[in-house]
Amino acid sequence: MSYKRILTIQDISCVGQCSLTVALPILSACGLETAVLPSAVLSTHTGGFSGYTFRDLTDDIPAIAAHWQKENIKFDAIYSGYLGSVAQIEMVKDIMQTAGKDGYLKIVDPAMADNGKLYPAFNGEYVKYMAELCGTADIVIPNITEASFLVGEQYREIYGDDYIKVLCEKLVQLGAKTVVLTGVSYKEGCTGVAVWEKGDLRYYEHEKLPKGCHGTGDVFASAFAGALLNGKDAYMAAKIAADFTLNCIKVTQSDADHWYGVKFEVCLPQLFKDLQ
Repeated sequence: MSYKRILTIQDISCVGQCSLTVALPILSACGLETAVLPSAVLSTHTGGFSGYTFRDLTDDIPAIAAHWQKENIKFDAIYSGYLGSVAQIEMVKDIMQTAGKDGYLKIVDPAMADNGKLYPAFNGEYVKYMAELCGTADIVIPNITEASFLVGEQYREIYGDDYIKVLCEKLVQLGAKTVVLTGVSYKEGCTGVAVWEKGDLRYYEHEKLPKGCHGTGDVFASAFAGALLNGKDAYMAAKIAADFTLNCIKVTQSDADHWYGVKFEVCLPQLFKDLQ
């Protein structure tokens, strides 16, 4: 397989295993040349820390993108994660349209909501623009809350296949080609990933641990993108990413002091084996 280059666009927390501090090492471990475009720099992530610093890098993004265009730097895939504003979404949309090689992949993780609620910084306008970005993607990776906001469906905690199909179908109607829907749980004690591709819905189920961890959405999305660019189809990439994320949580849960993320680094050898 050829050596591929992926660009990931999201914020970076100097401490705390999420966003770019997760995406860069995971994608690199998958054998990909990984370029990064930080949308903001934080001293720590915002989940559980107080007094963190924050520097918005929105004003730097156009010049970075212009320099890449001048140097004819192109990517085999572009993967966006958490974006802090409508302005950043519009900039990423432009980069998605201009910075890819022939046949490149556009992957969007619309990191904006969970547990039935938008993150505090976001509103309906943000959802509208994120839906437009998702509509330009080859693959979108929302959780159920994000999917419900993106397509204007009522969020449900109890549901069946029909509800999942509606979410996936409406995401495709936005323009996305493939949907990888995370956090899909049909019964107590289990969760999984639903993959909608070319009108076909496939579901991978695994155990649901009683306690979650910060950053696992970023871990999953990064491992998924890495597996996909290693030639796996969307369903197999989702399975590999789900197993990897679950393993990361299991390894971390015995350490009460490690509440701010998962110890994904010690699980990378298993991810590498799974990719083989």
